Amino acid sequence: MIRKIIEINEEKCNGCGLCAKACHEGAIAIVNGKAKLMRDDFCDGFGDCLPACPMDAIHFTEREAEAYDEKAVKENKQKKSACSGFTCPGSALQSFTPKETDSNVSVPSCLRQFPIQIKLLPTNAPYFNGADLLIAADCTAYAYGNFHHDFIKGRITLIGCPKLDAVDYAEKLTEIFRNNDIKSITLTRMTVPCCGGMEYAIKKAIEASGKDIPLKVAVISPDGSIVEIRK
Repeated sequence: MIRKIIEINEEKCNGCGLCAKACHEGAIAIVNGKAKLMRDDFCDGFGDCLPACPMDAIHFTEREAEAYDEKAVKENKQKKSACSGFTCPGSALQSFTPKETDSNVSVPSCLRQFPIQIKLLPTNAPYFNGADLLIAADCTAYAYGNFHHDFIKGRITLIGCPKLDAVDYAEKLTEIFRNNDIKSITLTRMTVPCCGGMEYAIKKAIEASGKDIPLKVAVISPDGSIVEIRK
């Protein structure tokens, strides 16, 4: 039968697994680091997975597909109930031994403005003009000990989490980039896959703004190490 069903663009998929977690029918799984529709008859066509994807990698299509099988879905859920299920890498428990320091010096804040949450910031704030922007995934400031000195200092700071904020960052960032003279953008993101949504939104916004804004990406591990810097 011809019916509405999801289609996954593997080139856009970053393997974060948020779509698999959002799919209550268990139709999606992560295979070799990419989301995959496992069975057509598990997909009900409602699209709960679409808004969960930070990479805009899932869309509806109409094609020949098996009808949704509610009975098979229930049986599959019963089989999985005894298993641990999917754990998003960004939610996986980790423990670290913090590095010891002999310094008792109080470090002043380098923050230059407030608010800092992307969803709270106006798109025409005066401090955007001529600014070097820091766009930071929430967790990076807690993971990296010298965050204020190395990243916030001299920049206008915007923070957010593509996994937890139910907003389209790309749309708002496009307006900020388009309406202001932004000199450069530095993104700090974690190594976890869901942080890829932040990087994708920034690149999409730069392109949509029609401007050529230099972008530097610093990737930080949960233990506070900078594992990669890309320009």
